[in-house]
Amino acid sequence: MSQIISITAIASISPLGNKPSVIWQNYLKDKHFFDKQVLDHKETLVAMLDVDSKELVGKMRDSDIKYKSLDKSVLYAMAVSKKAVQSAGWNQKDVFGINIGSSRGATDLFEKHYQEYLETGKAQTLASPTTTLGNISSWVAHDLQSNGPEISHSITCSTALHALLNGVAWLRAGMVDKFLVGGSEAPLTDFTIAQMRALKIYSNSEEEYPNRALDLEKKQNTMILGEGAAVCCLESGKKENALAFIEGVGYATEILEHNISISAEATCFQKSMKMALENTNPSEVDAIVMHAPGTIKGDLTEYRAIEKVFGSRLPLLTTNKWKIGHTFGASGILSVELAIMMMQHNTFVGVPFAKAQNQTKVIKKVLVNAVGFGGNAVSVLLSL
Repeated sequence: MSQIISITAIASISPLGNKPSVIWQNYLKDKHFFDKQVLDHKETLVAMLDVDSKELVGKMRDSDIKYKSLDKSVLYAMAVSKKAVQSAGWNQKDVFGINIGSSRGATDLFEKHYQEYLETGKAQTLASPTTTLGNISSWVAHDLQSNGPEISHSITCSTALHALLNGVAWLRAGMVDKFLVGGSEAPLTDFTIAQMRALKIYSNSEEEYPNRALDLEKKQNTMILGEGAAVCCLESGKKENALAFIEGVGYATEILEHNISISAEATCFQKSMKMALENTNPSEVDAIVMHAPGTIKGDLTEYRAIEKVFGSRLPLLTTNKWKIGHTFGASGILSVELAIMMMQHNTFVGVPFAKAQNQTKVIKKVLVNAVGFGGNAVSVLLSL
């Protein structure tokens, strides 16, 4: 990359909470945040927002009469965006772009509107504008009273890191000096769970840790869905208030052989990681926050790709999916948040049931991976 990009703020809501100190303390606990909820006609393990985060979202919904008709995915994005922009010190005089995406979009609201249509034969007036994917960034822009470009997109599970890529591209092109990027997801609905079960990737495990992300010897798929949102504030150059710097970005897409598959050695990840490491010796990378959703093939193919790129000297490897599940389009920036926290505290957060890894040096550079259905991979190299 020709230009360093600063991350000057990051904010999230997830089952871990919405305050950095609380989130970090929850990362240090060897416990998951899954609970059972009746979805798709039976008790299902999911990772829901904590009570404090639900209250935060409720206050956002009640702050404006127009917000009462919005989907949770939109409200999540609005809540974290307000916190991030305040933390970065941005105000209405600043011109900044917004790119917040989602894999599913307004899933819950869409299902409710469609069910009502089936029952009554009529659609509500706001059914369309409140379920379009573009309304996420549009409402965030409205709430922040911003006047820069605003973009929403879906690139399945790598959506949030694609938003980061896009923000970096705008900044490097000199079109803006600041960009708010991230993802939001509220996928805990009957039909979404049913779709994941139809793919035969949802966890049926009764083990202590029901999502076995980074267990490379597991015999069954163990993905579990979680909800949440995360955004970060990007600024051109090396800022004094930076939490971390983006040193490299990489991306790649594979030719589809199956609707959800990637190749046995995840060629897309090999390409994206090599691109992100273009100006960095792989030995300088201290840790990797993997995508690792808890599926047999997903975890193993990414691991094999890492072996191809890094050889026998692998960095520390981790993921947060065993703890908060897969948040689809929001997952990439939640992984960035974990990476930044590990660097800030110089503490590696591992997976309790995975092969033991010992931290032997200061964590200064962390690579973050994300990939979506069909091999839309993104890798981002972060440093302090």
